[in-house]
Amino acid sequence: MGDIRQSLLPRDVLSAAKELLYHLDIYICNLVQSGRQPPQVDSKTLELVEEFILHAPKDRNTPARRMSALQELQLLEIMCICFQEQSRDTVRQLMFSALFSLQGNQADESRMALLGKLVSMAIAVSRVPILECAASWLQRTHRVYCVRLAQVLVDDYCSMVPGSVPTLQNIHSASPRFCCQFVTAVTTLYDFTSEELTPPLELLQMIASWIQDDPRLVLITFLNTPLSGSQPISSLDVTPLGGLVRWCVKAPLAYRGDKKLPLTNGTTDSELEVGRLFSALHLSVLQVFMLLPNVLNEKGLFGRLALLQMESLATLTSDLSRLLDQADKHTHTSSADTHALSQLTLDRLAQALQVAMANGALLCSREDLRAICSRLPHNNLLQLVLSGPVMYYNNIHTPPLAFSPHTAHSPIASHPAHPAHAPHTPLAAHPSAHPQYPAQPFMTGMPFPFRPSH
Repeated sequence: MGDIRQSLLPRDVLSAAKELLYHLDIYICNLVQSGRQPPQVDSKTLELVEEFILHAPKDRNTPARRMSALQELQLLEIMCICFQEQSRDTVRQLMFSALFSLQGNQADESRMALLGKLVSMAIAVSRVPILECAASWLQRTHRVYCVRLAQVLVDDYCSMVPGSVPTLQNIHSASPRFCCQFVTAVTTLYDFTSEELTPPLELLQMIASWIQDDPRLVLITFLNTPLSGSQPISSLDVTPLGGLVRWCVKAPLAYRGDKKLPLTNGTTDSELEVGRLFSALHLSVLQVFMLLPNVLNEKGLFGRLALLQMESLATLTSDLSRLLDQADKHTHTSSADTHALSQLTLDRLAQALQVAMANGALLCSREDLRAICSRLPHNNLLQLVLSGPVMYYNNIHTPPLAFSPHTAHSPIASHPAHPAHAPHTPLAAHPSAHPQYPAQPFMTGMPFPFRPSH
């Protein structure tokens, strides 16, 4: 493709970009048909993309080409049509990669800007092929850039244009795979460390409704990801479970009535709405954990693959220790309310730990849990979980796997089925329940796989 540069130079910026997309499509189709494994776009072609689509100057002496806003909109429409009309997914994925895979150079900023606009348009006009390609991009790209893309989409659909949230909500049915990756990205982005990093109410409502309607949504990437060494260690988690647990556990402290965060607007009604949403979301996350034994057994991974990582839990408990210390020093709400919210936070942590361990999502010893929870205040449910029996893995001679490039390439042996779980018998709501955040039942009927401690 390097020989077409001279024919593109005299053209205007939009015509040159359109012509290059046409030749890029033909080039990648021929590349796929050649049978080369793996098919790889050459560096000369990537340079053409940077010069004529991303408009990065080829050298310092060449002035940068610029598009008007109208021309850029027309280019985005042309790209949407191009991906929609290409019927072969392999060609679409390679083409998307040629356009938007980060190269570690100055053109990456232009890549990210154009990518954000293209994905935002694809959501607006329901261009599923682009959403599917964007899902793959989110799966293989450094998480720093993934959360940047998520931020653009949240700004476009939850902040800038009132009433546009239903359009974003439709991606659940249009592209569940993209939806799963989007949830993982936004739960990574919003960590409650500041007002800016607190999820907007509209986003929270949307994610809660998605997972309530379809709990398996959060497992789609995991279900469709082969275990290989290709998953970059800096990429997003393979499920959003860690981020969702973090949201639900931190929420009671993050949304105290005195905090003038965008979610609350200082009104009791908003606080109650937030409380109900996080309560429902917490229950949905526990239900997702309960789906895991069958899913992990089908893959031969029960007791060998941890979908909830100890590193993220250690970070969470460290954050909770700090937030609880701040809550104790807080003077604008009654000490009873502060205590109730603190206990609710710890209740949710205990519930998440118990259900995750019982269903094979968290692989660790009770000693490990006690170590990361040692700085937290006393809580009855948490104490019960921390003093429980030692975890037992059916394949006791094989160390557990974490989903990372260092372990994912290990051969996976067939794994014996896990004993069926007994029916879950919920207890009544814990007395520390706060009216803003309805308590979820503690599921005592769920047995732990264990061996007697000696």
